[in-house]
Amino acid sequence: MSDSNASQGRAPAIKWQLGRIVDELQEARNEWRSQYGRTRELGSRELPSRVVISEIMESLCSALFPLRLGPSDLRAESENFFVGHVLDRALNALLGQVRLELCYAARQQGISECSVDEPAQRIVQDFALALPDLRRLLDSDVLAAYSGDPAARSVDEVLLCYPGILAVIYHRLAHQLYSSDLPLLARIIAELAHSATGIDIHPGAKIGRSFFIDHGTGVVIGETAIIGERVRIYQAVTLGAKRFPADESGNLQKGHPRHPIVEDDVVIYAGATILGRITIGKGSTIGGNVWLTRSVPAYSNVTQANLQGCSSVDQ
Repeated sequence: MSDSNASQGRAPAIKWQLGRIVDELQEARNEWRSQYGRTRELGSRELPSRVVISEIMESLCSALFPLRLGPSDLRAESENFFVGHVLDRALNALLGQVRLELCYAARQQGISECSVDEPAQRIVQDFALALPDLRRLLDSDVLAAYSGDPAARSVDEVLLCYPGILAVIYHRLAHQLYSSDLPLLARIIAELAHSATGIDIHPGAKIGRSFFIDHGTGVVIGETAIIGERVRIYQAVTLGAKRFPADESGNLQKGHPRHPIVEDDVVIYAGATILGRITIGKGSTIGGNVWLTRSVPAYSNVTQANLQGCSSVDQ
């Protein structure tokens, strides 16, 4: 330590060999790009940004529920101005991310030159026009949470505090993009919600009105799951796949229906695992920690105790 550093109590500067590390990281990147055919000249960012999408989602949430999820100083008299302003900013940012995904998808298909402006604008316009109906759909989810939880004192508490509601808001928006053939953007949104809540809903899952996830931690809902109206599920529930078929080369086959169908008015209690393309009939109740791989008819009451003697289910 030099006298000046010692007198001021400073530690000596550390030489991290940054030049060598930067060069070796470049070498590693080039090896990967060469191996997977990514040797074209790279320009600006070619993939959507998780950071930008997170900011877009916060803006969209505040536009959907401005006096609850918007800024603390917002007043009712300026609500419409705020919604218009924040939507304009969010939709323009979304347009940029949609362009990136469309260009990325074109490159993956071997299309070197593509014009994405027109389809990107159409997708974002359709997304924007769907927001009022999405708000009404989310209102049904908030009311379902309030009605289904005796601990909830108000719909405002539900909207502000419940992780299940946050996950469902993100899912409704992600599913809209997924339905517009933007799987990467939709999946990023789903994973933002997953990180924040512990609830993992694939954006491809189709979920009806008045959906309520109580507590929520550890819930998993797969890509091809179909959930009806007024369904309630609890923490650690899995709606998953039983098996993953492969093609002749051993690669997993993608896109096949492989997750459960849950009909209207079903309740699924904590820890239940429901696997495969089976149907849970309308009005059924699935008890806690049940392992279910076969369909059950409407108005069934499935518990661990009755699984042994039930021919329609197995463990």
